[in-house]
Amino acid sequence: MSRLAKKPIIVPEKVTLAVDGSTVTVKGPLGELHRTFPPFVLITKDDKTNAYFVSLKHVNKDTKAMAGTTVAHLKNMVRGVEEAYVKKLILEGVGFKSDVKGDKLVLALGFSHPVEVVIPKTLKVTAEKNVITISGIDKEEVGQFAAKVRALKEPEPYKGKGFRYFDEIIRRKQGKKSA
Repeated sequence: MSRLAKKPIIVPEKVTLAVDGSTVTVKGPLGELHRTFPPFVLITKDDKTNAYFVSLKHVNKDTKAMAGTTVAHLKNMVRGVEEAYVKKLILEGVGFKSDVKGDKLVLALGFSHPVEVVIPKTLKVTAEKNVITISGIDKEEVGQFAAKVRALKEPEPYKGKGFRYFDEIIRRKQGKKSA
């Protein structure tokens, strides 16, 4: 088994984790998440410490990898319902604008038309001065939406125009030299 699966998953007091067969439900102050895991993964509770352990019905190369993945998913679910995941995107470029209108993110990216992206109902998106903040309880959904928005106008290496993550550093290239 993986090193992660040998350690317990500690669940805070505000959060409840319920296991029903291979489906896990995590409830917390910010919401509720569900996920179905493969049937060969067993999730058990230790009553003394309020901790959960992941074990396997049968051990081979593929199931060992799934043990660590299951632990990572459970930890992300527990953290997500306790405190929201946040991704920030910065839009750089002259004339580039971002705005949230209803359930759509409206972007002016230098095309002949505005680009509209539908915001999923489980996410909260704000746009202030070309800084787009995406927050939600599901880590995968937050990351997927941020990647989808970033793919609309990836940063180019000469002037740095486009979307970049808040903590991302764009390697700049030197432009053409005049003779």
